[in-house]
Amino acid sequence: MPVWTWIKKHKWATAGIAVATLLVAFMGVMSMAKPRLDRDWVENLAVMPKVAQTEDSFTLDPVMDWSYNAEGPTTKDSTSFTARFAEVQDIWFVVEPQPGQPYAAHTLLLFEFPGDKMVGLTVEARLEADETYSAVDGLLNKYELAYMWNTARELLTRRATYLKKDVYIYPLTLSAEQKQAFLRNLLQRTIDVSTHPRFYNTLASNCTNELAKAAKLSWHHSWVLTGYSPQRLYDLKMIPGPDFASARSLALIGDELRAWNDMSGPDFDRTLLAELHRRHGR
Repeated sequence: MPVWTWIKKHKWATAGIAVATLLVAFMGVMSMAKPRLDRDWVENLAVMPKVAQTEDSFTLDPVMDWSYNAEGPTTKDSTSFTARFAEVQDIWFVVEPQPGQPYAAHTLLLFEFPGDKMVGLTVEARLEADETYSAVDGLLNKYELAYMWNTARELLTRRATYLKKDVYIYPLTLSAEQKQAFLRNLLQRTIDVSTHPRFYNTLASNCTNELAKAAKLSWHHSWVLTGYSPQRLYDLKMIPGPDFASARSLALIGDELRAWNDMSGPDFDRTLLAELHRRHGR
């Protein structure tokens, strides 16, 4: 039987074969891609910090400490951060919702230490200088993964002042042992990804499910539909409050962050923590 005649008689089988062929070709291309550490990265994701650890303490260097106004960066400084694991106090879950997309948000963490000291972690799709983020491209091995440790002022004023986004900061209800284990796990993952590169993936390795995996939380759709992650953490009793609406209202802090935009780093941390402690009775 001529091929064309067979195709006309078996249209559904032909379509299935075509789809399977395309999938095999696609998977072949994906498997050939190799993550790298030496691309021409966008400036704010160019340098992941080195992590030095002892049994009791850790140091991060460099920790990015840029400052911003509504037009963009005004200074591009960096610092270092050293603390003891046993000193970690509260851990704060930060959510930057995407406007008009309740299912989508960027999530990050702030770690609080004695003396009004803070350091933050954001897990990012590591863009190259000529790239912009796309959730579709994030499925196709287009971006590497970056674990970036920055000052609280850098992380929050970038979003509130420069990107003009809403920001929510929730306290996490964790035991002292859980806080230290979470921090150690995230530092180890930082070391791993900065020495053995991995691809970012919109579904499997995004800003939220990387944190959920480090916390050893079971899979949930909100680790992919990241805008729903605060509700999930509330349901797990990891975010306190009489109800989620109350917890969410208490967490909104964008206007305050914009008002504190011109503070020095230490003053920003001190003012932010005083406000968070006031709101949450810490």
